[in-house]
Amino acid sequence: MIDSGRRLTLLLLASLACPSIGSAAPARFIETTKGQTRILGSPLDIVVLLTVLTLLPAVFVSVTPFLRVVVVLHFLRQALGTQGTPSNQVLIGMGMFISLLVMQPVAKDVYENAWKPYEAGTATASEAWETGSQPVKMFLLKFTREKDLRLFNEISKSPPPKSPADLSLIVVVPAYILSELKASFQIGAVLYLPFLVVDLVVASVTLSVGMVQLPPVMVSAPFKILLFVLIDGWNLLVGSLVRSFYP
Repeated sequence: MIDSGRRLTLLLLASLACPSIGSAAPARFIETTKGQTRILGSPLDIVVLLTVLTLLPAVFVSVTPFLRVVVVLHFLRQALGTQGTPSNQVLIGMGMFISLLVMQPVAKDVYENAWKPYEAGTATASEAWETGSQPVKMFLLKFTREKDLRLFNEISKSPPPKSPADLSLIVVVPAYILSELKASFQIGAVLYLPFLVVDLVVASVTLSVGMVQLPPVMVSAPFKILLFVLIDGWNLLVGSLVRSFYP
């Protein structure tokens, strides 16, 4: 006797193998668990869902603090002159967990007000999307410049909104990315200046004493690392980055 799980698998394979079945009637599979009926999507819905999941990494990189954190940490590594230390995996991991920490309230809001009603069947997919996108949009608008919003609103040829909250995510997301790139480059430039001063001092000293056997950058690297460690630079930098997302 074939159990319900195997029946569901066979139905799915049959519908994918025979398009005529799906064209004759929408393929909907009903799974009963503890007396509750759940409607599963058609094969086309599943394909769309898998396509959306492939875009999830790009969405995470673009609409979270990940962008600012990773760019600033990259500037720090270049300023210290440590080449590949910390490695890219470490920088990405730090950016990911900082982003999860900052986005936790937004994710909780989306889960409570959008996903739970949709899962319970009290809200449709479009209603859940509309409700869940609002907290994300409000978060992005906090760090998006009006100039960038105006630019992408004109590019999309949308009518001028009454307020930024009336803009769609298609306009808000690229404007947020542009604003974050500018903010991260500003932070990186300011972060670069103290280490540039150390490089200039070391280069002046080494040239004045006639020591040309070693490049000045190699001589200044230990001093820059020691300076960064003495001022507890990691704590200051990461703390400042996290606090910058709580205006």
